[in-house]
Amino acid sequence: MRHLSPFLFSIFPTMTIINPEDFISSIADSLQAISYAHPRDFIQAMARAYEKEQNAAAKDAIAQILINSRMAAMGQRPLCQDTGIVTVFLKVGMQCRFDTEMSIQELVDAGVRRAWLNPNNPLRASVLADPAGSRYNTGDNTPAVIYTELVPGNVIDIRIAAKGGGSENKSKFVTLDPGDSIVDWVVQTVPTMGAGWCPPGILGIGIGGTVDRAMVLAKEALMEPIDIQELIERGPVNRIEELRLEIYEAVNSLGIGAQGLGGLTTALDVKIKDCPTHAASLPVAMIPNCAATRHIHFTLNGSGPAHFEPPHLEDWPQIKWEMGPGMKRVQLNTISREEIAGWRIGETLLLNGTILTGRDAAHSRIQKLLATGEPLPEGVDFNGRFIYYVGPVDPVGDEVVGPAGPTTATRMDKYTEMMLSQTGLLGMIGKSERGNIAIESIKKHGAVYLMAVGGAAYLVSKAIKKARVVAFADLGMEAIYEFEVEDMPVTVAVDNRGDSIHKVGPALWQQKIKDFRK
Repeated sequence: MRHLSPFLFSIFPTMTIINPEDFISSIADSLQAISYAHPRDFIQAMARAYEKEQNAAAKDAIAQILINSRMAAMGQRPLCQDTGIVTVFLKVGMQCRFDTEMSIQELVDAGVRRAWLNPNNPLRASVLADPAGSRYNTGDNTPAVIYTELVPGNVIDIRIAAKGGGSENKSKFVTLDPGDSIVDWVVQTVPTMGAGWCPPGILGIGIGGTVDRAMVLAKEALMEPIDIQELIERGPVNRIEELRLEIYEAVNSLGIGAQGLGGLTTALDVKIKDCPTHAASLPVAMIPNCAATRHIHFTLNGSGPAHFEPPHLEDWPQIKWEMGPGMKRVQLNTISREEIAGWRIGETLLLNGTILTGRDAAHSRIQKLLATGEPLPEGVDFNGRFIYYVGPVDPVGDEVVGPAGPTTATRMDKYTEMMLSQTGLLGMIGKSERGNIAIESIKKHGAVYLMAVGGAAYLVSKAIKKARVVAFADLGMEAIYEFEVEDMPVTVAVDNRGDSIHKVGPALWQQKIKDFRK
C-alpha cells in the first residue's frame, strides 16, 4: 500500500485521509444491515397501510410482509431471497484522499464481496457476467453499479441500495412531448407493470435531463425518506410536490393493492427528482421499489468506519399471522386433478408435502432435454406435482434452507405450455400475475397457479422442513431443489377455469374506491 506523504498535509491542511479498510468494511456492514432490516419509515408506512386496508387478502399479504420483516431483523437473515444488485451513489469531497492504489470500483466491490460471503449471513449471488451470452454467476454479486460525483468538502457521502430484479424489471421510460401529462402516463403505465414489483412500494420518478439522466434520477429518488403523509398534512409548495400528491392519489385509485390482489394501497409514496432538459424533450423515468426496500445513507470523515444502529424491535407493529377459518390444508403428495378443480381464486391454502423448484435457467435446460428426447435428470419427476419458482439463499446454522420467497411467475409463462403438456405438472407457485397465454394453458390442462407473498421470504422458509438439490447443482440458486413443506401459505391466483385474482381483484377494488368517494 502506498502511503501519502506528509508534504501533502502542508499543502492541504484540511485534507481527509480515507483508510481503505474503513471504506470497505463500511460498505460491507451497510449491505449486511439492509439485507435484514427495513428502514424505519418503510415499516411505519406499511403498518399504516395494514391498518387502512379493507381487502382481507391484501391485508393478509401486508401482515405477512410485516411479520417477515420483524423475523428477519431478529434473526439477521435476508428479508427477501433476492438480495439484490448493489447500486452506490458516492459524493466524494474534493479534499478527501484514499490511502490506496485501488480504484473506487475495486474498493466498493471488495465491500460487496465481503458482505455477500459473510458466513454468518451469506447473501444470494444474483449477478451474472456475459449477460448476452453464457450468463455465468460471478459468485460474489460483484460488480456493483457506481455513480461518483466530486463535490466541495472533506467527507464522503454514501447512499447505497440493494435492488431486487423483480422490481427493477418493471422500470419504465418515456419521452413525452413537453405539453403531455406526466400523471396520465403514470396512470396508464403502472397497471402494465403487473404485481412483479411486489406492491405496496415506492415509485421513484425522474424528470428531465436526458434518457440516461432521467433513469438515474428515478433511482436516486427511491433513496429519499417516505414522507407523503407529512406532505399531505402541510400541503405542496412547488410543482414537484403537487405532482407527487397527484400521482400518489391517482395510483392508489387504481385498486391494484398489495401483491396485485386488489386493495387501497398500491404506492406507499411517490418520490420525484428533476433537472433541466432540452426544450424539445420531456424525458420521464419510473422505477418502483418493492416490499424488500433496502437502502441506507452514511458518511465517512476519516475518523474510522461507519457504525450502524441495530434495529429496534419496538418499531414493528405487533401483528400475528394465524390460520383463519376459511383456509384449507392441502396434502400435495396425494393431490389429484379432481381436487384442484374445486379450488377457486382468492382461497388461501396451506400446502403440505413435497414440491420441486425451478426458475428461468432450469426451465431452459428442461426445454432442451425435452426437445432432444432426452430424459429429465434422476429425481426430477413433475408428474402430478407442483413446481415452486424460487432461488433460495444458502442456509446457515441449523436452517434447512435460507430465505426462500417466490420469484416473478410471468418470466416462466413461455415455458408453461411445455411443462403442463409434456411433464404432467399439476400446478405452479410463484409471485405476481400470469399472462394470457399462460392462463389459457392452465385452463386447457385443468391446472392451477398459486401465489406466495413476495417480500415474505424468511417467513416462507420456516414452512420448509427439508430441502435437497436434485438437479443442475452447477446453477447455484437456480438449481432444482426438492422441498418438503408444512403449512406453507399460498393464495389461489389462477384456478382451473382460467379465472385470475390479479384481473378480478384490482377491477373490483378500483370500482369500490370510486364508490367510496361518491
